[in-house]
Amino acid sequence: AGFFKDRIDAGRQLAKYLSEYKNDPEAIIMALPRGGVPVAYEVAKELRVPLDIVVPRKVGAPGHEEFAIGAVMEDGRGWFNTDVIKRLGIAKSYIDRTVADQTAEAQRRLKVYRSDRPYPTVTGRKVILVDDGIATGATMRASIMSLKARNPKQIIIAVPVAPADTLQELKHDVDKIV
Repeated sequence: AGFFKDRIDAGRQLAKYLSEYKNDPEAIIMALPRGGVPVAYEVAKELRVPLDIVVPRKVGAPGHEEFAIGAVMEDGRGWFNTDVIKRLGIAKSYIDRTVADQTAEAQRRLKVYRSDRPYPTVTGRKVILVDDGIATGATMRASIMSLKARNPKQIIIAVPVAPADTLQELKHDVDKIV
């Protein structure tokens, strides 16, 4: 997919590449808030499949919180770039404290976003993970790990923009990337 006017346009264009899942009762779209939600909404609308969310939280480097050294989910599962953590000499105490904070924040956000609705059943389903883009891939990797624990039939990543090297790394963890 090329350039996009906005997230709505990105979602509509992504849906064209996911047409094989249109009206598929096994398919479900899982969006990564916030930016992934408007993209995923358009995909879900076009494909006529349910939409829900996963809430990964980035674990940033000390003093450079925007630089992801990992990410965690509301269930405490996470992914960490151990090479970067070692190279930067990041203390375990910092990681433990930040993971606890971000896990609590993921739980809080999930409650706000989902209200009293239960987590959707993804076991045996084709899960299409949608975000508005990927940088380091940390939040996407944490989402994949959390979903894999729920035994989906397939995991498909759908994003409008991402670095080629990150997609290359992610392709080993999922069934398909769009």
